[in-house]
Amino acid sequence: MRRSKLEMYIDILKVLGQRGPSKLTHVMYKSNVNCSVLKEYLEFLIKQGLVEERTVGKGRVIYSVTQRGITVLKYFKELKQVLPIVEEARGQTSIPN
Repeated sequence: MRRSKLEMYIDILKVLGQRGPSKLTHVMYKSNVNCSVLKEYLEFLIKQGLVEERTVGKGRVIYSVTQRGITVLKYFKELKQVLPIVEEARGQTSIPN
């Protein structure tokens, strides 16, 4: 089942929130996002102030979640708990009573 853009943005933020500052390849593998798509999504997250890009050492680029990104993750987690999520996996729909 394909993930929505929102789910992919959240997955990227989660990886950076859990692992701390990371290189592009580490984010790519942990969030399971193709490199070219990841670059596009990171650019969007940076423009929104949710992710920060820094150059360290000998020109090595790392990405880290900002305080605003941590806040977005927190609110998303709360939202998932409050709203019933409908999952349509393998033709089955489960709706909480």
